[in-house]
Amino acid sequence: MFSIYILTYNEELDIAACIESAMLSDDIIVVDSCSSDRTVEIASRYPVRVFQHAFESHGRQRTWMLESIPPKHEWVYILEADERMTPQLFAECEQASQNPDYIAYYVAERVMFMNHWIRYSTQYPRYQLRLFRHGKVWFTDYGHTEREVCDGATGFLKETYPHYTCSKGLSRWIEKHNRYSTDEARETLYQLQRGTVNWRDLFVGKSEVERRRALKDLSLRLPARPLLRFLYMYFFLGGCLDGQAGMAWCTLQAFYEYLILLKVWEMQHMPTPSLEAIKAKSEESEPEAHNLASETTKVDAV
Repeated sequence: MFSIYILTYNEELDIAACIESAMLSDDIIVVDSCSSDRTVEIASRYPVRVFQHAFESHGRQRTWMLESIPPKHEWVYILEADERMTPQLFAECEQASQNPDYIAYYVAERVMFMNHWIRYSTQYPRYQLRLFRHGKVWFTDYGHTEREVCDGATGFLKETYPHYTCSKGLSRWIEKHNRYSTDEARETLYQLQRGTVNWRDLFVGKSEVERRRALKDLSLRLPARPLLRFLYMYFFLGGCLDGQAGMAWCTLQAFYEYLILLKVWEMQHMPTPSLEAIKAKSEESEPEAHNLASETTKVDAV
């Protein structure tokens, strides 16, 4: 047996199905980022432990969760609210946790979009670290998401999990990726200034994770990134075989890439005013506002 952490924020549409898929475990921990909807209310109906902690970043939220909420079991699994645990994956996780040679395992996602599995244009199998021995893995921030740091050898599971990336509608997807693009723009600037491309991992990386991350570092330095990403996903990866949903998925990903580029330009050429400048501007406008108020009062009196 292993414990399951479920991360949530305004997930009232997904949380019930997510918890029910995870109830093969006898220790489910919901970590909520202070939702404003009915997420906590719905989760509390189930035999789970519910905690709330204000969200700072994906990496910090996971670090707080692992340090502050002790699991019942030595091994844990991290599940997002729009993901599902399957009986087949659960059984493989139980078996894998008995292997003393590894401290963590990567699991491939099956991206579900517009009621279709996006098989080709998502670089399937695309792995995420999900199962690990508690105390042997921690997380750092990278762009809008996080990257794991592992104290030991890692492996890969054969079973996959469904990821319903658009379960709350396209408006929510666009809103979320608008926020994500800001973090990705900051990370892009940092990588361009201080990062490098690991050419060895790009061509002979030991795993899909190493090759994918090296490819991302390379892509940050290529011109016309939105167009290249669309061509790469739709034609090279075979997104055209994913049908109408694949076309929509590749277009949205290219749009997301373009949004990142625009925000990189904005950060370079339109820096945010300092707090001192904002305060000085406010103080300058106060006398004008006072005079305007006085003039308005005189007009009203007449």
